[in-house]
Formats: sequence, structure tokens, C-alpha cells
Amino acid sequence: MATIAANSIKYLHDRFTKSWHEDPNTEPQVLNTWQGLLARHHFANCELWHLEDETRIPDVPDSVTANAKRRIDVVNQRRNDLVEEIDAQVLKVLNAHALPDPEAQLHSETPGLIVDRLSILELKIYHTREEIRRKDSPAGHAERNQQRLKLLEEQRTDLAFCLDALWRDILEGKKRFKVYRQLKMYNDQELNPAIYGKRTH
Repeated sequence: MATIAANSIKYLHDRFTKSWHEDPNTEPQVLNTWQGLLARHHFANCELWHLEDETRIPDVPDSVTANAKRRIDVVNQRRNDLVEEIDAQVLKVLNAHALPDPEAQLHSETPGLIVDRLSILELKIYHTREEIRRKDSPAGHAERNQQRLKLLEEQRTDLAFCLDALWRDILEGKKRFKVYRQLKMYNDQELNPAIYGKRTH
């Protein structure tokens, strides 16, 4: 059953981030569970992180960068679809209990969007810790990243608190949310003029 608990989500993000960086070919195996949905979403953010890195490698052929950019579009679409699926699954569970209250205050940021922000923060924290441990770093690098890590962890704690507070307010009938379809246009061959404008007739 879909339930929102920030600490559990943090634990899942932390566990999968470590396992994927130890073995990049590892993908979530619990595909048909709530935890699997969260894991697949976090995996998409992890893929995006490393694809973005590829686009910034200096002195590589333009074709390599262009290929990475195209892969980013595909993975980002998957990430957005999974955020929407997280919200849809949460609403499905809530609807079974006559929630959210249709008269409650509408909250603009959905649980899925907050989970997405927590996922990205987890990746920033992981890679910042890597920089702190770097053996070939310049003077002061580790110290600067220690300060960065402190701020990132504070942001994650604050955001986790906000997620739990939103979930509590939803269960108490004080807040409601909707699934916001992001309706991306850039991947749609019928909606992006950069694509359909190049067609030959």
C-alpha cells in the first residue's frame, strides 16, 4: 500500500544510491510494489545525474554530447511519468478512505514532487561525500564540501519534515492535492515544431 513516510523514503534512496554506484547495472528488482515505484523513480534521477555529467566531459566529439542529450530527454520523460504515477498511487489509496477531503485547502506541491526533490538531494549528498573523500582534491576542497554537505543535509531534513507534515494534513482532511500532468511537449512529435517543422511532405 502506498504510504508516505519521509524516513522510509530516505532509507530507500540511500540504500539504492549506494548499490547503484557499486554496480551501475543493478536496477530495482521490486518492480510491482510501492517501494519498487519509488526505487524506479530514484533510479531515473540517478541515470539523469550521470547523463548530465557526460554532457560536460571536455574534448569529446559533439556526437557524444548530442547522444547524451537525447538520452536525457528519454530518461527525464520517464522520471516525470514516475512522479505522476507516485501521486496517482497515493491518491488511489486515499480515495479508498474518502480522502483527500474535496473541501480541504489545495496544496500546490504534490507528494510525488517532494519525493522527487528528496531524490535529487540524496544524489547531491552522496556525491558531495565522495568529494570530501577525494584523495587528489586541491587544498580546502574537503572543507568547502563539508560546509556544502551540512547545508544539503539540513535541506533534506527540512524537506522531509514538510513531506510528513503534508501527509499528516491530508489524512486529517486539512489539505488536498491533485495529480498534475506535466504534459511535456518537447518529446511529442506532434507538438514540438522543431520536430514536425522539419518533416518532408
